[in-house]
Amino acid sequence: MSINCLNIHNKFSINQNTNVSKVVDIALFIDQIKSSIWVFGIPSWLFGITDRSMAAFADGYLSPIEIFQLFTASFFFVSWLYLKPEESFNSNDLDPSQYQEYLDRTQANKLQIKKLHMISQEYILPFPYICQIYHLLSLKHLETVHKFSLNNLKIFQISHFQPTNTGGIIKFQTILDSPANPLRIWRQPIVEVDLILHTPYTVELSIPVYNNKRIIVIFHAFPLNDSEHQFFIDIYSDLDWPKPLLQIILHFASCLTLFEDLPYLRALAEKNIGRLFNLSKTSNHETALLFKRFVELYSSSGEPTRLVEVREDS
Repeated sequence: MSINCLNIHNKFSINQNTNVSKVVDIALFIDQIKSSIWVFGIPSWLFGITDRSMAAFADGYLSPIEIFQLFTASFFFVSWLYLKPEESFNSNDLDPSQYQEYLDRTQANKLQIKKLHMISQEYILPFPYICQIYHLLSLKHLETVHKFSLNNLKIFQISHFQPTNTGGIIKFQTILDSPANPLRIWRQPIVEVDLILHTPYTVELSIPVYNNKRIIVIFHAFPLNDSEHQFFIDIYSDLDWPKPLLQIILHFASCLTLFEDLPYLRALAEKNIGRLFNLSKTSNHETALLFKRFVELYSSSGEPTRLVEVREDS
């Protein structure tokens, strides 16, 4: 009897997996068709714009109608680029046990991360890498360096600190001190922000916005030599705003904050950098806990050049 039950269960599992596989294949096939149509449309629009341009400039004179046609074609081409289809098949289509198969086959996590990714920026900055790390992990700079862009945002209190094997996590509450702060439009006056040191090169800033929506900023700082570092900024968000609009806002905000950082980083570079790596001289203030954890883990010798050498060897 137990053998029969086991056989029935195995047959049911096989049929179930077969059905899941068919559903996955169909969904992926539909996504592939949509992506193919979108890709085919790009050279089509480029051909149309090129053809109209050649026709318009053939007589050496641009009439108002020809200008309007070129503008319209260019507008629709840009709109077509923003119409890139997203993957329509996700974890809500299957129960947890079934979704594991889909996860293994389609790498759904990577697709979700790609969907939430808003912008990327890359810079090579003429400052030592440790200046950037000190800046990212020191909370007080939010009140001073970014006083303009954050409109007098204040750190209310440190609510949590947890060391990890490769870094640490600090949670701190921020308050909008100014009643005219535009951030009040979409966030509470007091919110808890997460700052995470993942590795000696990667820092995450997670900011709540509203209705459990967040903006997550991933900073990557890689030393190139003793006086330069490569700096990457990647921003992710699950806000329900139009993506092109949100991307414009985030690009502007990111450029503004980096512009504010430059004099601060320059001032740090003019100081004794080795002093920042000296654990006995590192501030014990709670706003510097994460940088102190960084020094504990990655500066046993007190020399910032050690991380540069490790980076070059890898």
